[in-house]
Amino acid sequence: MGELKQFKLPDVGEGLTEADIVKWHVQPGDTVEVNQTILEIETAKAVVELPCPYEGTVTELLVSEGTTVDVGVPIITVDVGGSAPAETANQVTAPPPESAQEPGTVGSIAPKVDPTAPQQQKRVPVLVGYGVKPGTTTRRARKRPDAAAPAVRPAAAPSPNGGGSRVAVLAKPPVRKLAKDLGVDLAAITGTGPQGSITRDDIQQAASSAPAVAPARSAGEREERIPVRGVRKHTAAAMVQSAFTAPHVTEWLQTDVTETMNAVRRLRDLPDFEGVKVSPLLLVAKAFLLAARRHPMINSMWDEAAQEIVVKHYVNLGIAAATDRGLVVPKIKDAQDLSLPDLARALGDLAATARAGKSTPADLSDGTMTITNVGVFGVDAGTPILTPGESAILAFGQIRDIPWVHEGEIKIRKVTTLALSFDHRIVDGELGSAVLRDVGAMLEDPMRMLAWS
Repeated sequence: MGELKQFKLPDVGEGLTEADIVKWHVQPGDTVEVNQTILEIETAKAVVELPCPYEGTVTELLVSEGTTVDVGVPIITVDVGGSAPAETANQVTAPPPESAQEPGTVGSIAPKVDPTAPQQQKRVPVLVGYGVKPGTTTRRARKRPDAAAPAVRPAAAPSPNGGGSRVAVLAKPPVRKLAKDLGVDLAAITGTGPQGSITRDDIQQAASSAPAVAPARSAGEREERIPVRGVRKHTAAAMVQSAFTAPHVTEWLQTDVTETMNAVRRLRDLPDFEGVKVSPLLLVAKAFLLAARRHPMINSMWDEAAQEIVVKHYVNLGIAAATDRGLVVPKIKDAQDLSLPDLARALGDLAATARAGKSTPADLSDGTMTITNVGVFGVDAGTPILTPGESAILAFGQIRDIPWVHEGEIKIRKVTTLALSFDHRIVDGELGSAVLRDVGAMLEDPMRMLAWS
């Protein structure tokens, strides 16, 4: 047999400590190459494709899809057939340097800390350039295979005679999970696998022969329980943090956007916008950027530790996007420097990437202010919650035909509702009103965007 290598789950950025296994792209027996995508994982911020650091044959998938795994836990075993460069058992050869420059991809993995070293200062290295996870990977001992243990790990179980002694049960982690899901007692099964280990077939046979019992978590067909993981888990935590940290104030403004809709139609006919989606959101984003230039304090953050207000002279504009995996807010970096055609392209690329679930942790980080387009859901407005670390978020409602007083007469006009939430520690009512008023004025008369640029 060739040399077996285990690939451990790396930290793909932002100091994340765990990830969910979404989809395996390989199976035992498949041949893999260095940097070939082998699986997709979902972190607290994004779905990321992981490349393989080895060339060889897959011998075992150590975790199943849907499992939450800590950084540093082995997830796959590859038989390198003796063709890999010489290295210690706890080292991984880095992929080519350019892969480390791409956010969300695997760079190099540093050697594991000597297990005999003092534990108090011990840190487990992960991806070079992405930081390290403090402490050892013992936070979830139930999921962390011992590096020196065989592929099938023994677990203690009560002895059949009911005494105080315990006997070992051999079963792999995916088999144990299957047994838990099906309500099967591992101690009551005689394994038919190597060295008496319990296999999936053993579990399924035991489950089929047992009396039908409703799962412990089930309440019949009237309820469904959905695990809170990945993006949804991160979003929930961020929203709670924001709601109970920053004092929110929300102001509303109804605006006649008839001229904005006319401008959108004209922009679509210009050569500079050929092949680019032009929507009202483009002009809303441009108006918000210009309002931030006129009122810089709206684009700031509260530094609690330093007791300072940090005013940003750049705008990383977040655009809230609803996806199958929950709400994500990818950012257009340095949006203040983009021309209108470039801003339109950035919006299109951002939306396509988010819908495909390919937004990287870098795409979702370091925002300064945000727009949420609730109008696409057919509602007029809402009270948006600030993204943690930001001081303003603008909600853009649906555009409707309603009676409106225009030039002294009642006419049917295109009208929308804008809602601006802001951090009242930084933004008082006067500043928040000025920003919202400026955005509305530019959407009512897009020529103001030229005057204020």
